Amino acid sequence: MGLDEIIKDCQRDSIKAQEQLYRLLAPKLFSVCLKYSRNYEDAQDNLQDGFLLIFRKIAQYQFKGSFEGWAKRVMVNNVLQRYRTEGIFEIVSENLPEEAEVELEADDISMDFLVSIIQALPDRYRMVFNLYVIDGYSHKEIAEMLGITDGTSKSNLARARMILKEKIEAQQGTSIPTAK
Repeated sequence: MGLDEIIKDCQRDSIKAQEQLYRLLAPKLFSVCLKYSRNYEDAQDNLQDGFLLIFRKIAQYQFKGSFEGWAKRVMVNNVLQRYRTEGIFEIVSENLPEEAEVELEADDISMDFLVSIIQALPDRYRMVFNLYVIDGYSHKEIAEMLGITDGTSKSNLARARMILKEKIEAQQGTSIPTAK
């Protein structure tokens, strides 16, 4: 059975089709949840909540564009909404450079280490970092998604980069030059 048929059956509330869709997309969508969640357990909770939302909203999918992209967007918005209701995006006044770039020359930094330090970022910094750096959203789009200003998005990104730079330096015992 093709994806379009599975989606159509899900729109008719077929539990079997929902199970097939879950098995098909859960690994990819879990990685999305893991990227935006505080830890593995929160990512699992966000995945389950996100799939419930996908199944409730699947009738809105019009078979235009990628279903996987649509599902990812629903999942990201679900996670962001969860954190938005917890008040993690409160405005914090910070005087930081807008776009601090970190240049890494070392190939010995493991992906597990990078994922762990990104997950350890405070929620508002992690969300902005992932939306901007990983998913390619603009500061204007991030501001709209999170209900913050463009300046707050830029400040949160700069702070996230500084924290990551400090953690990488501490792990390597070196000082990484910051490009301006």
